[in-house]
Amino acid sequence: MGASWQEPGPAPPASSAATAALMRRTGRRDTRPELALRRELHRRGLRYLVDTTPPGTNRRRRADLVFRGARVAVFVDGCFWHSCPVHHHPPRANAQWWRVKLASVVARDRDTDERLAEAGWTVLRVWEHEDVVAAADRVEAVVRRPRSVTAVVPTVA
Repeated sequence: MGASWQEPGPAPPASSAATAALMRRTGRRDTRPELALRRELHRRGLRYLVDTTPPGTNRRRRADLVFRGARVAVFVDGCFWHSCPVHHHPPRANAQWWRVKLASVVARDRDTDERLAEAGWTVLRVWEHEDVVAAADRVEAVVRRPRSVTAVVPTVA
Protein backbone atom coordinates (compact mmCIF):
# COMPACT_ATOMS: atom_id res chain seq x y z
CA MET A 1 0.00 0.00 0.00
CA GLY A 2 1.28 3.47 -0.89
CA ALA A 3 4.45 4.74 -2.43
CA SER A 4 7.84 4.43 -0.83
CA TRP A 5 10.33 7.20 -0.53
CA GLN A 6 13.94 7.59 0.46
CA GLU A 7 15.19 9.94 3.14
CA PRO A 8 18.15 11.93 1.83
CA GLY A 9 20.08 11.80 5.10
CA PRO A 10 21.32 14.74 7.15
CA ALA A 11 21.10 18.10 5.45
CA PRO A 12 24.39 19.39 4.11
CA PRO A 13 25.62 22.79 5.26
CA ALA A 14 23.83 25.70 3.58
CA SER A 15 25.58 27.07 0.53
CA SER A 16 25.51 30.60 1.98
CA ALA A 17 24.45 32.55 5.05
CA ALA A 18 21.55 34.02 3.05
CA THR A 19 20.32 30.54 2.12
CA ALA A 20 20.56 29.42 5.74
CA ALA A 21 18.54 32.46 6.87
CA LEU A 22 15.89 31.84 4.21
CA MET A 23 15.47 28.20 5.22
CA ARG A 24 15.18 29.16 8.89
CA ARG A 25 12.41 31.67 8.07
CA THR A 26 10.43 29.22 5.96
CA GLY A 27 7.45 28.13 8.01
CA ARG A 28 5.47 24.92 7.77
CA ARG A 29 2.09 26.60 8.15
CA ASP A 30 0.40 29.99 7.74
CA THR A 31 2.20 30.75 4.48
CA ARG A 32 0.99 33.70 2.39
CA PRO A 33 -0.79 31.48 -0.18
CA GLU A 34 -2.43 29.43 2.58
CA LEU A 35 -3.62 32.53 4.45
CA ALA A 36 -5.02 34.04 1.24
CA LEU A 37 -6.97 30.85 0.50
CA ARG A 38 -8.24 30.66 4.07
CA ARG A 39 -9.44 34.28 3.95
CA GLU A 40 -11.27 33.70 0.66
CA LEU A 41 -12.93 30.49 1.87
CA HIS A 42 -13.93 32.11 5.17
CA ARG A 43 -15.39 35.07 3.26
CA ARG A 44 -17.58 32.55 1.41
CA GLY A 45 -18.91 31.17 4.67
CA LEU A 46 -16.87 27.96 4.70
CA ARG A 47 -15.43 26.84 8.04
CA TYR A 48 -12.52 24.47 8.44
CA LEU A 49 -9.82 23.20 10.78
CA VAL A 50 -6.26 24.43 10.19
CA ASP A 51 -3.06 22.33 10.15
CA THR A 52 -4.61 19.17 11.49
CA THR A 53 -4.78 15.47 10.81
CA PRO A 54 -7.97 14.25 9.17
CA PRO A 55 -9.69 11.88 11.62
CA GLY A 56 -9.02 8.22 10.91
CA THR A 57 -5.69 8.82 9.20
CA ASN A 58 -1.97 8.88 10.01
CA ARG A 59 -1.35 11.50 12.68
CA ARG A 60 1.90 12.61 11.04
CA ARG A 61 0.13 13.63 7.83
CA ARG A 62 -1.35 17.05 8.49
CA ALA A 63 -3.58 18.84 5.99
CA ASP A 64 -3.51 22.61 5.69
CA LEU A 65 -7.32 22.76 5.77
CA VAL A 66 -9.75 20.06 6.86
CA PHE A 67 -13.49 20.16 6.21
CA ARG A 68 -14.65 17.41 8.55
CA GLY A 69 -18.29 17.14 7.53
CA ALA A 70 -17.50 17.02 3.82
CA ARG A 71 -14.41 14.84 4.48
CA VAL A 72 -12.20 17.08 2.34
CA ALA A 73 -8.49 17.64 3.04
CA VAL A 74 -6.80 20.59 1.33
CA PHE A 75 -3.05 20.97 0.93
CA VAL A 76 -1.50 24.24 -0.25
CA ASP A 77 1.74 23.10 -1.87
CA GLY A 78 4.74 25.35 -2.36
CA CYS A 79 6.31 25.27 -5.83
CA PHE A 80 9.83 24.59 -4.50
CA TRP A 81 9.14 21.97 -1.83
CA HIS A 82 6.57 20.02 -3.82
CA SER A 83 8.34 20.27 -7.20
CA CYS A 84 5.78 22.26 -9.18
CA PRO A 85 5.92 21.20 -12.86
CA VAL A 86 5.68 24.85 -13.92
CA HIS A 87 7.92 26.74 -11.47
CA HIS A 88 10.29 24.26 -9.87
CA HIS A 89 14.00 24.95 -10.38
CA PRO A 90 16.22 22.45 -8.59
CA PRO A 91 19.03 23.96 -6.54
CA ARG A 92 22.53 23.77 -8.02
CA ALA A 93 24.31 23.66 -4.67
CA ASN A 94 24.08 20.20 -3.06
CA ALA A 95 22.11 19.09 -6.13
CA GLN A 96 22.15 15.34 -5.40
CA TRP A 97 20.91 15.77 -1.83
CA TRP A 98 18.11 18.12 -2.97
CA ARG A 99 17.10 15.77 -5.79
CA VAL A 100 16.58 12.93 -3.29
CA LYS A 101 14.95 15.22 -0.71
CA LEU A 102 12.42 16.77 -3.10
CA ALA A 103 11.63 13.42 -4.75
CA SER A 104 10.87 12.05 -1.28
CA VAL A 105 8.49 14.95 -0.61
CA VAL A 106 6.59 14.24 -3.84
CA ALA A 107 6.45 10.50 -3.09
CA ARG A 108 5.16 11.24 0.43
CA ASP A 109 2.50 13.54 -1.07
CA ARG A 110 1.25 10.76 -3.36
CA ASP A 111 1.28 8.29 -0.46
CA THR A 112 -0.70 10.75 1.67
CA ASP A 113 -3.23 11.19 -1.16
CA GLU A 114 -3.69 7.41 -1.43
CA ARG A 115 -4.04 6.87 2.31
CA LEU A 116 -6.56 9.67 2.71
CA ALA A 117 -8.62 8.40 -0.24
CA GLU A 118 -8.58 4.89 1.26
CA ALA A 119 -9.87 6.40 4.52
CA GLY A 120 -12.78 8.06 2.68
CA TRP A 121 -11.35 11.57 2.27
CA THR A 122 -11.29 13.72 -0.84
CA VAL A 123 -7.89 15.33 -1.33
CA LEU A 124 -7.41 18.70 -2.97
CA ARG A 125 -3.96 20.06 -3.74
CA VAL A 126 -3.57 23.74 -4.52
CA TRP A 127 -0.30 25.17 -5.86
CA GLU A 128 0.96 28.34 -4.20
CA HIS A 129 0.95 30.11 -7.58
CA GLU A 130 -2.72 29.38 -8.32
CA ASP A 131 -5.17 32.25 -8.45
CA VAL A 132 -6.77 32.40 -5.01
CA VAL A 133 -10.32 32.90 -6.31
CA ALA A 134 -10.00 30.01 -8.78
CA ALA A 135 -8.55 27.76 -6.08
CA ALA A 136 -11.34 28.75 -3.67
CA ASP A 137 -13.91 28.01 -6.40
CA ARG A 138 -12.45 24.52 -6.76
CA VAL A 139 -12.42 23.90 -3.01
CA GLU A 140 -15.92 25.28 -2.51
CA ALA A 141 -17.34 23.13 -5.34
CA VAL A 142 -15.95 19.97 -3.72
CA VAL A 143 -16.89 20.90 -0.15
CA ARG A 144 -20.48 21.84 -1.05
CA ARG A 145 -21.15 18.88 -3.36
CA PRO A 146 -23.21 15.93 -2.14
CA ARG A 147 -21.03 13.29 -0.45
CA SER A 148 -21.21 10.46 -2.92
CA VAL A 149 -17.75 10.28 -4.46
CA THR A 150 -14.35 10.15 -2.79
CA ALA A 151 -11.45 11.11 -4.98
CA VAL A 152 -8.12 12.78 -5.34
CA VAL A 153 -8.89 15.92 -7.31
CA PRO A 154 -6.10 16.81 -9.76
CA THR A 155 -4.17 20.01 -9.19
CA VAL A 156 -3.94 22.80 -11.69
CA ALA A 157 -0.38 23.44 -12.88
